[in-house]
Amino acid sequence: MGLINSDFQTLPELFFSVFTHYRGQDSKFPIARKVNGVYEPIFYTALEEDVHHFSAFLKQNGITSKDRVAILSENRPGWYLADMAILNLGAINVPLYPSLPPNQIEFILNNCSAKAIVVSNMLQLGKIISIWQNLPELCLVVVMNRLEESVEDVLDLNQAKDEGKKILDEKPWFLEAAPVEPDDVATIIYTSGTTGLPKGVMLTHRNICENVKSSSSIIRLDESDCGLSFLPLSHAYERTGGYYLLFSCGASIYLAESVETISLNMTEARPTIIFTVPRLFDRIKMSILKQIAAESTIKQKVFAWAMSTGEKYHREINNKGKSSTLLSLQHALAEKLVYHKIKNKLGGRLRYFVSGGAALPQKIGEFFQSLDISILEGFGLTETSPITNVNRPEKIKYGTVGPTVDNVQLKIAEDGEILFKGPNIMKGYWKDEEATRQVIKDGWFYSGDIGEIDKDGYLKITDRKKHIIVTSGGKNIAPMPIENLIIESPYVDQVIVIGEKRPFLIALIVPDFNKLKEFAVTEGIQVTTNKELIQHKSVQQIFEKLLRTVSRQLATHEKVRKFLLVDDAFTIENGHMTPTLKVKRKEIITRYAAEIDKVYNTLNMVYNTE
Repeated sequence: MGLINSDFQTLPELFFSVFTHYRGQDSKFPIARKVNGVYEPIFYTALEEDVHHFSAFLKQNGITSKDRVAILSENRPGWYLADMAILNLGAINVPLYPSLPPNQIEFILNNCSAKAIVVSNMLQLGKIISIWQNLPELCLVVVMNRLEESVEDVLDLNQAKDEGKKILDEKPWFLEAAPVEPDDVATIIYTSGTTGLPKGVMLTHRNICENVKSSSSIIRLDESDCGLSFLPLSHAYERTGGYYLLFSCGASIYLAESVETISLNMTEARPTIIFTVPRLFDRIKMSILKQIAAESTIKQKVFAWAMSTGEKYHREINNKGKSSTLLSLQHALAEKLVYHKIKNKLGGRLRYFVSGGAALPQKIGEFFQSLDISILEGFGLTETSPITNVNRPEKIKYGTVGPTVDNVQLKIAEDGEILFKGPNIMKGYWKDEEATRQVIKDGWFYSGDIGEIDKDGYLKITDRKKHIIVTSGGKNIAPMPIENLIIESPYVDQVIVIGEKRPFLIALIVPDFNKLKEFAVTEGIQVTTNKELIQHKSVQQIFEKLLRTVSRQLATHEKVRKFLLVDDAFTIENGHMTPTLKVKRKEIITRYAAEIDKVYNTLNMVYNTE
């Protein structure tokens, strides 16, 4: 149970211990990917050989200890292979989001002086070729897909592995003596940044290895487990949790084909654990409720009873440590009638989801818990390797991110900022000592988040320090709790609350257009575009009523006075979200500045005449 070997101090030691454990075994595998519509495994022996061959190729081509090698790729077997090969040489992996445009890739590769890059396909290769003349340090480019025609100074991964095999056949000792120390930098992860240029977070082997070890004592995994990977491996959360943690415990990683195929892939891979972000739960919840709405009245009543039973059962477990005999019997019946059918759609073996990357709305967590599906919400930052806190399977408190993991210390500063200390705290920002000094003081990492600790030691995040709105009246307002209340409405897909240096708050809302279209059909509203739909009086009334309801739960200065509906979702592609799915408030406010001013000017006229 747990780690195959807990003595590793570096990632190459972790890889070596797992490969050694499974050497000669053909029944277990670390990775599976879809080939011709069927999941096919990649076994430990084949992966280890490929890693050695690619390492030899990189070394032969001048990559040595502490050199930076970038990976620009979607999640695929080549990502794991390249990562292991780079780290085995003592080189530093610089992961890039495949959604990044060429100018941002150029900045990062120049900033870290990358000597080599491994890209996934011709699209990503095209980006590199377009900026290569501006990258004086870059001397080696490898593409994972097979090259159909030769490209000057570019090899594909198969050609590179073949060259590496020849090198090792001739010189079996070639890869010996690549010393890697625990405090050596393993990776530089550039934070996508909601403002300003990205900063390179330097994480050492010790940082990541200690985080894997501390997480493994809470999220108990073994070789009977498997995960479904769809969050980008370029994100520290998926990399530490969904890759290194699973690999270190002998669990298998199934690669999802895409975000759109997650539901299908769950039934095929039958995962026991999924690392995800909260938006997936919105989609699953909508799917469940839509299916129930199409069932008979009797089945809808049974579903409602099962949810009510689940809610009471888990409340008793959390409060008393056990439930009454009657409630346990009712819960067992609900399992047979309802829960297991929903669990089967998630593959039938899921033990728990782990949620991170953004705040999980409390009501979403409680919805799934009432269906006997556990979500372990956690917290962390790229700078903390990344996991600092996670809810415990035996005691989940939705609305919190749980206690700290082993080895991590936590305290709240006088102004409410959350501070961390431990072996998981980054070495610093690459080539930016001033930025490092601003966030690491006396060994404590200043997270930039505001929070509080409850009597059980569970941390509650209340907002981002830099997101605090200061109105023109001098009121300090945390927008996140207000946004969480608004987003509970089924008619809301995304929302940001605005009010900096303004007299009061307004909400910028991206509606759930599927739900609005259902409403339009029911009400006989005839429109042809989303823009016409959000301008319709009946639709506007939905959101007016919503804000009145939300405002009853808020202090006077926190009330949202008006809203602006927009028909363009916040996405990575339009620059309104970071690759880690955090909303870029500044960009959104700039994009809608004229519309926002118009709302405020109209409201000011109303308030001035009252």
